[in-house]
Amino acid sequence: MAPAAYSDLTKASNDLLNKDFYHLSTAAVDVKTIAPNGVAFTVKGKTAKDDTIAASVEAKHVDKATGLTLTQGWNNANVLSTKIELAELLTPGLKGELDTSIVPNGPRNAKLNFFYQQQAVNARLFFDLLKGPIATADLVVAHDGFTAGAELGYDIASAKVNKYSVGVGYSNLTYNLAATATSNLSVFSAAYYHRVSPLVEVGAKTTWDSVKSSNVNVEFATKYALDKSAFIKAKIADSGLTSLSYTQALRPGVKLGLGASFDSLKLAEPVHKLGFSLSFTA
Repeated sequence: MAPAAYSDLTKASNDLLNKDFYHLSTAAVDVKTIAPNGVAFTVKGKTAKDDTIAASVEAKHVDKATGLTLTQGWNNANVLSTKIELAELLTPGLKGELDTSIVPNGPRNAKLNFFYQQQAVNARLFFDLLKGPIATADLVVAHDGFTAGAELGYDIASAKVNKYSVGVGYSNLTYNLAATATSNLSVFSAAYYHRVSPLVEVGAKTTWDSVKSSNVNVEFATKYALDKSAFIKAKIADSGLTSLSYTQALRPGVKLGLGASFDSLKLAEPVHKLGFSLSFTA
């Protein structure tokens, strides 16, 4: 099994800290369906922080015989997106991807990406074709649970390195540790995730931006499975922000999420939030 990609070195703790906290939107709806011909449709909608609504529709078709995947999307900002993926490109473990987006009479983006995975290696290469162009590459190698990775960004037009970062980690079946130095080795973070039991998960993350502040930011989260269909999560940060969420599978394909966030340093002020989310899969 290939190691995690460089951006996923802290995925276990990031998911515990950030996923399922529906207070970020006052309301959110997610609908997924699969047509008889195999095309998967995803419709999403949520309220943003400025009370506007962000909505999108996406269609995805996978041709297993050729390894070709075509994804097309459209959102209410009038952004048209197309992604073409081809697995097993030239050699086993290599995948190519062309990701484009366009706003009629507006900005355009085009990225050419390559992904390569083997038993102990996970490598990626991203080309931003219309900006720069800029190339970003990352590599992770693994051995006996230990991982080490690095990322490098290169502006082809100016022939300059524009970013670099490194990371190390260790993982097994029950816990994961990772440390990264990003933003040209100026932002340092350490993350911890532990599956204490089949019912309980805990995790924490610390971050220090050596350029912007001398303070270290700390977050802690935990998840408790009430049964096979429901779980609760709680998160607290050193800033005083406390978040709670409850997720319940109402029936197969229907999931309800409830969330709230409270600023414990401003309990008397109207800064607290409540929200909900509905997800449908058919």
